[in-house]
Amino acid sequence: MLYVITGPPAAGKSSWIDAHAKPTDIVIDLDRITGALTGPGAPSWSQHPLHLRVAHRARYAAMDEAFQLLDQLDVYLIHTMPNARAMAKYKRLKARIVVVDPGRDIVMQRIKAMRAPEMERVATRWYNARRRLPQQAMPQASRTW
Repeated sequence: MLYVITGPPAAGKSSWIDAHAKPTDIVIDLDRITGALTGPGAPSWSQHPLHLRVAHRARYAAMDEAFQLLDQLDVYLIHTMPNARAMAKYKRLKARIVVVDPGRDIVMQRIKAMRAPEMERVATRWYNARRRLPQQAMPQASRTW
């Protein structure tokens, strides 16, 4: 089964996965990948463009490989803001879409306390995009396709 975990930065997507995934599952999380690819002492939320470039490529490679194994194990994928093309692919793969959102105020407080300031823009974009979607087009928490 493919679980696509979506929501704004600092919403608790990784924590949701930690509470639900088993040690034998595959977890594809850009934050974890970026951390694994940065040098010792790098900030845990590194936003260096070259680190992100390499991390994104590693993430896509991991997704391609993991999607071939869905009949053998569960895959948890964090995708903050999937576009229509990604959502169509997840639908074809019969993904369960899980939206993690504790609310804008909490997210912004967490970003100020734990994340790079640029993440405020990402969170604002996430909330603005969500507000513009028709209700029926919004992924619902724990929705299975």
